[in-house]
Amino acid sequence: MHFQNGAAGMRHPDRWLALLRIAVGLWFLHGGTRKVTFVLWGGFLPLPTATDRWIGFMPKRIAEFASGNPIEWVKEFLEGTVLHNPKLFAGLTAWGEFSAGVGLTLGLLSVLAGLIGLVMMVIYFLATFWMGPGPQGFHLLLIMCMIVFVASRAGRTWGLDGWILSRFPVPTLARLCC
Repeated sequence: MHFQNGAAGMRHPDRWLALLRIAVGLWFLHGGTRKVTFVLWGGFLPLPTATDRWIGFMPKRIAEFASGNPIEWVKEFLEGTVLHNPKLFAGLTAWGEFSAGVGLTLGLLSVLAGLIGLVMMVIYFLATFWMGPGPQGFHLLLIMCMIVFVASRAGRTWGLDGWILSRFPVPTLARLCC
C-alpha cells in the first residue's frame, strides 16, 4: 500500500477534527438537553432553567463524588458549596453542557464552547478521578479534545465559525472566539 502525504485517511485532518468536534458536541448536547427546560418569564420570554429532575438528582450524585474524594479542597467545595446551592449548580451544569454541545456541534463560537467544555471536564475529572479508571480516562480524553478544539479553532471547518469568517469582515479580537 502506497501512502501519499502521510496516512491514507489523513489528507484532510481538519475534516477529521471537525467530525470529532461534532461527535463530542452531540454527546454534550445529549446530556444538556436532558437537564435543561424553559420557563416563560412575564408570560412570553422563554428563559432556560435546570429541570426539576436534575435539581433533585444532582445533590445525590455530588454527595457520591465527595464521599471518598482524597483532594481535600475539592471535597470541601463539593460538600460546602455545591451541595448547599443545588439549583445554581444544577443550572450551571445543565447550561454548560447544553451550550458546549450547541457550540461544538454547529461550530459556532467553538473556542468559547471548547473552553466551557474544558472547564466542566476539569471539574468533573477532579470530582470523580478517584472512583476508578473509567472516569479518569473518559474525562482526560474529553479534556484533551477540548484543548485541541480550542487551539485549532475547530469550528472553522464544517462549522458556522468558518462560514461567518468567510463572509463577514471581523475585527482581529473577534476572530479569537471563532
